[in-house]
Amino acid sequence: MALTDSVDIYCERIGTAFWAEPFNALSNAAFVLAALWALVTLSQRIKSGGAPAAPIDRALIALAALIGVGSFLFHTFANRWSEWADTLPIWSFVGLYVFAAITDAPRTTPRKRAITGGIVTLVVGYIVAMTATGEAAETNAVDPLNGSGQYAPALIALLIVTAIATRRRSPAARWFALATSAFLISLFFRTFDMAWCETWPVGTHFMWHLLNGLMVGFLLQARIRSPRLTAA
Repeated sequence: MALTDSVDIYCERIGTAFWAEPFNALSNAAFVLAALWALVTLSQRIKSGGAPAAPIDRALIALAALIGVGSFLFHTFANRWSEWADTLPIWSFVGLYVFAAITDAPRTTPRKRAITGGIVTLVVGYIVAMTATGEAAETNAVDPLNGSGQYAPALIALLIVTAIATRRRSPAARWFALATSAFLISLFFRTFDMAWCETWPVGTHFMWHLLNGLMVGFLLQARIRSPRLTAA
């Protein structure tokens, strides 16, 4: 498939114009706002004498903003290259966040970090290769989940990290619980976007963006307010 081939898999899109999906496009501001929220919280932490952000946290904040930019491009240009622009920041954020959560424990060795990094990279690379090249209108048309099944690994990761943080009574546990709840609700709206198209022409995919922006915001707050996410 050529990178300029069009992609039409959302209820709101009824043409090929740049602004054919205004709700889906503009709702991506939620991710940029999540990144700005993180920057404000980080600034307040530093002013109160707290530690500056680690490089990995700055990278996560940047990726949060890039998710919004990439998704905006996908819902305006709606073609294969913009699909890559949408997919890569999302899974890069997921992979980096999972890596950080696993390796944040104080006694994590360099060897464990390297192994964890390798495994996460392989898993994320496989998911990106499968999703960014296979999400098409004819595929979603026969999928009862409307393509939402690709996000099962992200949901599983959220549930695991939330369980670990809760078991260890981490201050970040409530942020993870909020993030998981927001993600579950967002999956509901993403899944039924096409199914409800006849009765709700705007579709529900924009709610996926708004709630995922909230989820990303909660996850960033967890890192900034409680750097050792899963440490005992």
